Amino acid sequence: MQANENSVSPPAEGRRKPEPIASWLHLAGLLVIGAAVTGLGLLAQRGHAGGAAGGQLASHSQAIPIYFTAIAMDWALFYYCWVGVHRRGGSLWSLSGGRWTSWRSVAVDLAIALPFWIVWEGAAYAVATLLGPSSAKSVDSLLPHSLFEILLWSATCVTAGICEEIVFRGYLQRQLHALGGSIAAAVASQGVIFGIFHGYQGWKNVITISVLGILFGLLAAWRKNLRANMIVHAWADFWEGWLKFLVFR
Repeated sequence: MQANENSVSPPAEGRRKPEPIASWLHLAGLLVIGAAVTGLGLLAQRGHAGGAAGGQLASHSQAIPIYFTAIAMDWALFYYCWVGVHRRGGSLWSLSGGRWTSWRSVAVDLAIALPFWIVWEGAAYAVATLLGPSSAKSVDSLLPHSLFEILLWSATCVTAGICEEIVFRGYLQRQLHALGGSIAAAVASQGVIFGIFHGYQGWKNVITISVLGILFGLLAAWRKNLRANMIVHAWADFWEGWLKFLVFR
């Protein structure tokens, strides 16, 4: 009888449903913010489709204001998530999974980031090819031209790499994991929400970005930190938004 009792062990730690890192009301607030951002993006795209009167996304003259807006929005979302976690006793490091502790850890993350970026680029190309060209011109019209725009675009890319990884992989993915208990569902769901947040780029780009968000979620789930994610995210935005066109022109 004693042997039978000993054979029954408690659930493995890895299979235990994680605790939420912020309140469910706070999570709902982030989703409401996302719905508002998506709605504004769709209105902007509709204005673009309607012609010059409403097509601010088609005009490069709006690039610098939109860069500043993107930076401000990313840091605002970052702050929102940090406040929710802080109220539960968490910290920035609990969202990011910790910082570098040695040059070896830096080298490891860089060694992971490079092949992951290649996979990321391949996935982006494959999905975009499958879907065909997008009618949304917002991205092309906002690419940097002048030195100041390039510097500001670089700041936008670094901001996105830090803030969006914290928001979607550090906060949202972990909250969804705690809500449903399935890491696979959490990775898929946050990726879709990540894509929807980029609704201003048109529905085909939303699908592509959702796939890329899922890849980022898989990397975060594997590594248990966001360091490699941030490197790839910032670099990929910088490459796609400017450097690629300079290299292949």
